[in-house]
Amino acid sequence: LVARAIHDQSERRDRPFVQMNCAAVPAELVESEMFGHVKGAFTGAVADRRGTFESADGGTLFLDEIGDMSLVMQAKLLRVLQEGEVTPVGSSRSRSVDVRILAATSKNLLEEIEKGRRRHPLSARPNAVNISPPPVRARREDVPLLAEHYLRLASVENGFKPKKLTPRATEFLSQLPWRGNVRELRNLMERLAVIVSREAVTHRDVMEALHMTAPPSGGDGV
Repeated sequence: LVARAIHDQSERRDRPFVQMNCAAVPAELVESEMFGHVKGAFTGAVADRRGTFESADGGTLFLDEIGDMSLVMQAKLLRVLQEGEVTPVGSSRSRSVDVRILAATSKNLLEEIEKGRRRHPLSARPNAVNISPPPVRARREDVPLLAEHYLRLASVENGFKPKKLTPRATEFLSQLPWRGNVRELRNLMERLAVIVSREAVTHRDVMEALHMTAPPSGGDGV
C-alpha cells in the first residue's frame, strides 16, 4: 500500500507500476523474472520475454520480500542499479532502463548486515530512504476505521448488505494484540461478514469468530 501510494503521488504515476514477490519466485528463475530472457536461453524458453525491469521502464518496480534474495542476485541487482542497464538471460546485449525501485521486507536488513548474514544492495545506495510503517497494534486509533472499511468491503464482495460493528465490538477490536497485523484484521472482518446474519456485528460475534471461550466482561455481549 505504501509503495502504491508513493507511485500514485509521484511524477511516474502515469507509467507502469510492476510488482514482484522475491520469495514467491524459485531461486533459479529470479534472474529471468527480473531481467527477462531470450528464446532458447534455457529449457522452456520458447520465446523472448521481458523481465519486470523492462516492464516497469519509466515507472516503479516494487520488490516485495527482497530480504529473501540470494547474494548472487543481490550483486546482479546492484549492478543494474548502478548502471541502469539489464541484460536478459542468454543475451549479450544490455538494455537501458529507467526504473524507480521500491522494496519491502519482513526482515531487519540492518541487523542481518551487522551480523554478516547479508550485504544488501539497496542499503548501500546513496539515495536509499528507509520507511518503517508501524504495525496496526502500534496505532490502535486506526483499528475502528480499518475494521469498518474491511467489514463493509467484505459484505459487498460476498453479496450481503453492509454490516456495522457495535460500539462495544469496536472497542474490543481496538484492544486485541493483532500479531498478524492488518492482514489478520482484514481476515477477521471477512469471516464476520460471512458468518453473522444480522446487520449489527457484536462483541460476542467477534469472540466467537476468534474462537475465544472467555465470556464478555459484563454487559449483554453487545
